[in-house]
Amino acid sequence: MPLWTLIGLLHGKQTAPWPLHDGEDGQSGFIGMPRYHPDRCDESCEACAEVCPTRAITMRKAVDGGDRLDVDYGRCVVCQLCTEACPTQAMAPSSDWAFGARRRDDLIWEKRSNPTQDVQNKTVSGFRRSLHIRHVDAGSCNGCESELQALNNPFYNLHRLGIFFTASPRFADLLLVTGPVTYAMLNPLRATYEAMPDPRWVMAVGTCAVSGGVAEGGYACGHGLEGVLPVDVYLPGCPPNPAAIIHALLMFLNRMPQRVYGGQLGK
Repeated sequence: MPLWTLIGLLHGKQTAPWPLHDGEDGQSGFIGMPRYHPDRCDESCEACAEVCPTRAITMRKAVDGGDRLDVDYGRCVVCQLCTEACPTQAMAPSSDWAFGARRRDDLIWEKRSNPTQDVQNKTVSGFRRSLHIRHVDAGSCNGCESELQALNNPFYNLHRLGIFFTASPRFADLLLVTGPVTYAMLNPLRATYEAMPDPRWVMAVGTCAVSGGVAEGGYACGHGLEGVLPVDVYLPGCPPNPAAIIHALLMFLNRMPQRVYGGQLGK
């Protein structure tokens, strides 16, 4: 009897029941995106904005003449410097990890009374076949790639959800891009997109792909996928964890709801 068959018989199924059923998603106890509590913010304090390495937190003059804190989770690299610098816990640690969104604006914090307004993506509302993904590393540090590799391990077992990675763009439905999109990768990335059959969609995975990350505007790259390709799903993080990637993919397929609106997590 092969060794792995024996191990399987002894230990049983190792695949997590989530997301098909309630259960462990592998991310309990991990720190996620900082949560913004505007009611705790000291108007004269700029401590969090001063330490933010990617301008995810900025200060600007409000209409009433006071200062206003702007928070863009599409730029957040989850470094936690803001939570360490904030004296009032206006930026506080949290376990908020599923920040996938269909609109870029939904990653920018705004005051909302009910952040649970889900809008279905009509483009893929009838998508019932298996999803095939072509991944392109457009200059990543390989942090996102390490999380993508975990999707095919026994714990997450992405194939059971009918989602597969393919080596050829000609068989792909979704182009998954990581990295800040270096100038050297612009032409290969566009060539991959053009080789995909219609209908085709694009998913930006990681803060670098969403906005450029720490490398934004450097000598080698611009602002991620902004102005390069039309993006259908945005997933920030540095890197986003496997559960967040799965959630974003199922959200794209309308098999799970979008959780974040106006930079706030709903139920």
